[in-house]
Amino acid sequence: MDSWKRRVVGYFAFVLFVLIFTAIAYRYGMRVYEGDPRTMIEALRFSIEMFTTTGFGGDAPWESQQLNAFIAVMDLVGMVLLIGALPVVVTPLLEEAFSTSAPTSVDGALSGHVVVCSDTSRSMALIEEFDSKDIPYAIVEPDNDRAVRLHEAGQTAIRADPESTDGLAAANLPDARALITDVSDKVDASIVLAAKELSPEVRVISIVEDPERERYHRLAGADEVLSPRSLLGESLAAKVTTALQTDLGEAVAIGDSLQLAEVSVPHGSPLAGSALGDSGIRERAGVNVIGVWFNGEFDAAPPPDATLSAGTVLLVSGRPDQLERLVELTNSATRRFGAGETVVIGYGQVGRTVAETLEDADLPVTVVDRADAEGVDVVGDATEPETLRAAGVESARTVVLALPEDTTTEFTTLVIRDLAPNTQILARVEEAASVRKMHRAGADYVLSLATVTGRMSASTVIEGRDVLSLDQQVEVVKSRVPRLVGRTVGRANVREATGCTVIAVERDGETLTEIGPDTRIGDGDELVVVGTDEGIREFERRFA
Repeated sequence: MDSWKRRVVGYFAFVLFVLIFTAIAYRYGMRVYEGDPRTMIEALRFSIEMFTTTGFGGDAPWESQQLNAFIAVMDLVGMVLLIGALPVVVTPLLEEAFSTSAPTSVDGALSGHVVVCSDTSRSMALIEEFDSKDIPYAIVEPDNDRAVRLHEAGQTAIRADPESTDGLAAANLPDARALITDVSDKVDASIVLAAKELSPEVRVISIVEDPERERYHRLAGADEVLSPRSLLGESLAAKVTTALQTDLGEAVAIGDSLQLAEVSVPHGSPLAGSALGDSGIRERAGVNVIGVWFNGEFDAAPPPDATLSAGTVLLVSGRPDQLERLVELTNSATRRFGAGETVVIGYGQVGRTVAETLEDADLPVTVVDRADAEGVDVVGDATEPETLRAAGVESARTVVLALPEDTTTEFTTLVIRDLAPNTQILARVEEAASVRKMHRAGADYVLSLATVTGRMSASTVIEGRDVLSLDQQVEVVKSRVPRLVGRTVGRANVREATGCTVIAVERDGETLTEIGPDTRIGDGDELVVVGTDEGIREFERRFA
């Protein structure tokens, strides 16, 4: 609006100049060419009458050609000024009158909420978590267009500067349960300082891109500092080391003996192409198949005739030795060709974490990045086949994509899959919506930064809910379910209603892993449930 005001002032200043210029020129023309002098007031009156199209008074017609030509030119100037008034003055006024404006403060009665700074793809994953638990929140967004879009979508959002105490006061921060900020490392530190200045007791959670900057956020006053990019990188690296070393370090422990893990079916695996019922997974490894990811789609109850193609991810539970037998089973044929080399494309925080983890495990790795830097082996555009060939993608066993833009990641996946049909592709994407597209492009395993960030952030502020898996395609939570007390697992119909599976019950300090349809849920029990993020949110809406 400030720029509009400047344009309006400039427009009217120009109109005033034209009016005065026309009056002076007209007075000169009437005296010299018509021999009929006019006073300045009379000439100015004529100028105003002409540009407002109210007429020329008694001066018309004119005898001289010079004055007629002058009047014609000024008529055209008047038309231009009239047309120019529409976009400069009229249209902005109409748009402001009929457009929705975002509020600049929350309802004063709002309390116990979470202040979120500000609108990003990662914050939306967090908001979905809050909605499933009916936790109030307020998004502080400095950009007016984004704030309006959130407000029109029914989100609690205000247009304010989250780096200022006034902006955070508008979100009623002193009465909030917590503040979460995820903009950039420098901006987040500024927001933390403002939050602690306004309300020293409020719990502040900051999300950093570079874990080395964690200490500065803590110096600013952050109570908790999360680093989802490092966690995501470690998870992708664990997928590589698992395939090469039969080490399921990323498995989720359920109780003392049961573990939950995602196991990929790589290219060249003896299981690739077989039906689930004929694969012998249960008989040969002893694990329970809880669900299967087919091309990015999770099936909580896969039929026996479902085909396990390359890239399929099995969600299984079992003892550590059973899970290791399954990993050996899925990778036995591919290991005969040796470990091979891993190519990491993108050397940001995620890519650097993957490369360092693999190097610590004494596994060969080649790093590709657009910019030359220490640790980068091949410099070039990853979407170009020449760059990928130079990095050895065609002979690599695994390629890890850690690029910052989802569109570039998707295109690079297509190029890699064309060059190396049997290479395993692991990838990170920014937005959860890109996961399915990545699988269609040919990726074998995909993790979303928005999903990991949302889980980490939500787990720090949602009470009565323990997130056991932060860095996997599925979510595992431990939660009390008062609405199911007294009912059996079979009668609760959890899987049918939500697509989630109850895999354990924690009761009186013990974890019961032998769960069947007749298992009755008692008062104080905590259910360990696994499912997609959408399924977990539906489970919590219905039962928790």
